[in-house]
Amino acid sequence: MATDELSSKLSRRLQIEEGAEEPVAVDGPGGHLNGSEEKSSTANADSELGAKLMRREELNEGQGERCQPSMKVFNPYTEFKEFSRQQIKDMEKMFKMYDAGKDNYIDLMELKLMMEKLEAPQTHLALKNMIKEVDEDLDNKLSFREFLLIFRKAAAGELAEDSGLSVLARLSEIDVSTEGVKGAKTFFEAKVHAINESNRFEAEIRQEQEVKKKQAEEQKQRRAAFKELQSAFK
Repeated sequence: MATDELSSKLSRRLQIEEGAEEPVAVDGPGGHLNGSEEKSSTANADSELGAKLMRREELNEGQGERCQPSMKVFNPYTEFKEFSRQQIKDMEKMFKMYDAGKDNYIDLMELKLMMEKLEAPQTHLALKNMIKEVDEDLDNKLSFREFLLIFRKAAAGELAEDSGLSVLARLSEIDVSTEGVKGAKTFFEAKVHAINESNRFEAEIRQEQEVKKKQAEEQKQRRAAFKELQSAFK
C-alpha cells in the first residue's frame, strides 16, 4: 500500500537522521555521486516527500480534493442532470473520438490534437492550464467526468470568454442550444421560470387547502349552531 511505503520511507529517513542507520549510496554514471549531486538528489526527495505528506494531511483534514471516480464508475446521467441523455451521449462520442490511446483519458497531446481539429490551436502552457482548470484528481489528464465539467462550467458562465476551455465548448459540434453552453442564458432563464412555475403551483395548492379548511370550519360552526337551535325546541 502507498501509505505503508510512505511510512517505511519516513521511518528510514528518521533513523538515518538520528544516526541509527547508514544511508545507502546511489551510484551514478561514474560509479558514485559527488557532494552537490547528493545534496540535489536528497533535496528533490525531501521536496517530493514533503509534497506527498502535505497532500495527505490536507486530505485527512478534508481540505484537499480526492480523486474522482473514473468514467467506468460514475453515472453521468444522474450526476449531470442539467444535460439531456442525448447531449451526454454526444459528449461521450466526442471524448472517445479524441481519446487516441483508448485509455478513457484525454492527455495533453490528445487535447492538443483536439484543439487543432477545432481550428483553435493552443500553446503548450495554455493546454496545461486547460487541463488544470478541471483536473480534480491532479493526474494531468482529462477523464470523461472532467470533460463533462468543461460544459457544466461553460453553462454556468464560470469560464472566461477567451479561455481555451470556453473555446473548446463553443466550437464543439455538440448541440446544447437549449441546455448548456451555447444557450446558457436561455437555459438558466428556463430554470428560473420552472422554479417560479413550481412555486406558483405550490402557492395555488396552499391557497386551495386554506379555502377548504375555512369552508370545513364554517360548516362545523353551522352544524353546531343548528344543533344548538334544535335543542332549544326540545
